[in-house]
Order: sequence, then structure tokens, then C-alpha cells
Amino acid sequence: MSSATPDPALCASRLRTSVSQLARQLRSSSVAPDGPSVAKLSVLGRLHLHGPCSPTALAAFERVKLQSLTRLLAELDAEGWTARTPHPSDGRQWLLSLTPEGTRRLKALMRSREAALAEAIDATLDRRQRALLLEACALIDGIADTLGGGDKAAKP
Repeated sequence: MSSATPDPALCASRLRTSVSQLARQLRSSSVAPDGPSVAKLSVLGRLHLHGPCSPTALAAFERVKLQSLTRLLAELDAEGWTARTPHPSDGRQWLLSLTPEGTRRLKALMRSREAALAEAIDATLDRRQRALLLEACALIDGIADTLGGGDKAAKP
């Protein structure tokens, strides 16, 4: 094995490929015909992690035009995932948040995904490899923070 420092471009390519493949597998295994789409899951996850958010801020975070989100947000509201409340400082806007039922349903989906992932980790990795995986997760989190600038976008 070579002791040369790995090329950052090679690391970037390999990381992108691995993360994309894992994300694709997680999405395909958890999206049921009657469950939320990938786009809906992205919005629901954002609301779960960061709390109430204006549609404008959600569009900025999702990197789409507000008009593109309008139908999706209406569907989430009609399906009982989300609720709208008036914006506290801008009467022209409203805030979107998860309903208690939406939170319960989203947490059930997350538990299902994590259970499948835990089974795969248990079947594939030994104790040392699991420790390395946790170290890699911390490194990936640091890279994500750097790329996202601390994830300051999409606040109410």
C-alpha cells in the first residue's frame, strides 16, 4: 500500500459516488407507494430539523423557485403533514411547520430507514469497521458544514 497522500479530487469523486449510492438505496427502500415523494421528504426533513419556515426560505434551501413548491406545499397541508400559521413579523407571509401527526409519521419513516441501515451495518462491518465508520461520519459532517457555510439558509 502506498504511503502517498491521497489526491483531494480522487477523495471527492469517491465520496460523492458513495454518498449518492447510499442515499439512492435509502430513498428507494423507504419510499412506499402511499408515502411521501423524495421531494416531499426533503421539505419534511427540513421542517423537522429546523422548525417552522416560510415558503420563500424553503424554496431557497431546496434551490427551486417558490412557484415550483406551491403545489407540493398544498399537498403536504392537505395530507395532514404540515400546517400553516401567520408569519409573526410579515403579514404577507406564513410559516409552515409539521403537525403532530406529520412529526409522528416522519419519525416512523426515519426509524424504518435507520433500522434497515443498522441491519446492513451489522451484517457488513465488524466492530473496528463500525468505529471507523463513525469517524468517517464526523469527517463527512465537517465537509458538509464547510460546503454549506454552516447551513444558514432558509430561516423564517
